[in-house]
Amino acid sequence: MSVFEELSKTTCFGGRQLTLSHDSTSTGTPMRLSVFLPPAAENGPVPCVFWLSGLTCTEENFTVKAGAQRMASELGLMVVAPDTSPRGEGVANDEAYDLGQGAGFYVDATQSPWAPHFKMYSYVTEELPALIREAFPVREGGFGVMGHSMGGHGALTVALRNPDLFKSVSAFSPIVAPMQVPWGQKAFTAYLGEDRDAWKAHDACELVRAHGFPTQILVDQGDADGFLEEQLQTSRLVDACKEAGQSAKIRMQPGYDHSYFFIATFIDDHLRHHARILG
Repeated sequence: MSVFEELSKTTCFGGRQLTLSHDSTSTGTPMRLSVFLPPAAENGPVPCVFWLSGLTCTEENFTVKAGAQRMASELGLMVVAPDTSPRGEGVANDEAYDLGQGAGFYVDATQSPWAPHFKMYSYVTEELPALIREAFPVREGGFGVMGHSMGGHGALTVALRNPDLFKSVSAFSPIVAPMQVPWGQKAFTAYLGEDRDAWKAHDACELVRAHGFPTQILVDQGDADGFLEEQLQTSRLVDACKEAGQSAKIRMQPGYDHSYFFIATFIDDHLRHHARILG
């Protein structure tokens, strides 16, 4: 498997669930990820969808909590879930849960002390796709990307900026306007500095208004999510898509919160969305 070290492997719904590690040239640290290979991968290339997780998460949260493997196996989708940040001794960190290790925000940091290792944008848009293509049977024609919360922000922004790479995109409970909310303002100031113009390249609402996305965007948001009003503000994305004429299905789900119980409830819909577009 090329540069990857296999940490674990188990059979799941006829496919293989892997946990891998490798030395990243983007972050300058070891990085962990999970890969689900559906049974169809034994017979040839399959579409591949990245999952980007949220604050405090690792590659493990989605893998063990979302229940994605059954539908991914049925649809013939490979699912790749990387860690959310560089980690380890010598890597900058913060005592708060929403900055530092576990909180990479899928940007390339330009500010000290984060700049040497916090290069998650380059990692998920350049290095990791190339390594996955090298090691696994990925169908030509691009990847899909989905994510949750901070990772929903990541999924939307990396797709909007790289439509030639990511052909499909969806998100659960995403931070849609990080420039306007405390989580985003704190992270962007730390990682990118005070220049708000530099922030626009990592704000989904700004990117939708600037150039949109060629395929439909799918978003699910629970209306009982405790972060909705202050941090997520889904209505801002609704407005941006309407203004831009962007095809989007943005669903408010009654009674659902921010947890993986919510994700597990609707993950099949998201996987079908990606399979339909990726073919």
